[in-house]
Amino acid sequence: MADDIGPVFWFAEGNAPLLVSMPHIGTGLPPGIADRLTPSARQLSDTDWHVDRLYDFVAELGASRLGATQSRYVIDLNRPPDDVSLYPGQATTGLCPATDFDGVPLYRPGEQPSAEEIADRRRRYWQPYHDALADGLARIVAKHGYALLYDAHSIRSRVPRLFDGELAELNIGTADGRSCDPALERRLADICRNASPYSAAVNGRFKGGHITRAYGSPSKHFHAVQMELAQRTYMEEPPPYRFDETRATAIRPVLRNVLRAMLDWGAETYG
Repeated sequence: MADDIGPVFWFAEGNAPLLVSMPHIGTGLPPGIADRLTPSARQLSDTDWHVDRLYDFVAELGASRLGATQSRYVIDLNRPPDDVSLYPGQATTGLCPATDFDGVPLYRPGEQPSAEEIADRRRRYWQPYHDALADGLARIVAKHGYALLYDAHSIRSRVPRLFDGELAELNIGTADGRSCDPALERRLADICRNASPYSAAVNGRFKGGHITRAYGSPSKHFHAVQMELAQRTYMEEPPPYRFDETRATAIRPVLRNVLRAMLDWGAETYG
């Protein structure tokens, strides 16, 4: 659960049947990796900036919280361990990304990680997070009979390499309906589509990453949902990536409604 750079995740256990995962909030760069990155890469532009601060109300709902400490440039916790593409035929980034979202190389020439190093990173950073996630969900199911997983993400509003135009502000992913009960998806979709002035999409460009797809199993009473927020909803997107409390205060009630709806649905469905 830790190595020479300290804990690779933090976890806070709640008493509700909900776990909020934040796999891309980390900004840590181990020295042996940091000094091989380009100066622009060390700006960590693809971080899910301030997502933990945005969701500062989650503890009040009784949810468990899990967050990464290391950058997704070290290893992407929302990619499968075998690095199979989540979006075949579309541009994306891998388990240990070699480029940023814009396709710009992250490493100095000749400094990309070898297969052996990737395997070591998977052991050091990827596996502990997923062990904690699996253990947390197992404890929730043991206590409540079901588990709700909310994978919290954010991204720049415009990333031409990944999608055309400007991204909708609220993007729900349920692996095309496979990661949660259809009734839960409909309830969350209705909330987001009626959350004026925000725009919403369901299983659009972002259908849910590895976490949503791997842990969402409605037949086993695991219901997983990914939320990909356009960062313009709560922060300034250009560097230095400042948090905007005015924008955050406006969007938080919508996010609270989404999480509250998950809990209400679970209570109604499982009694």
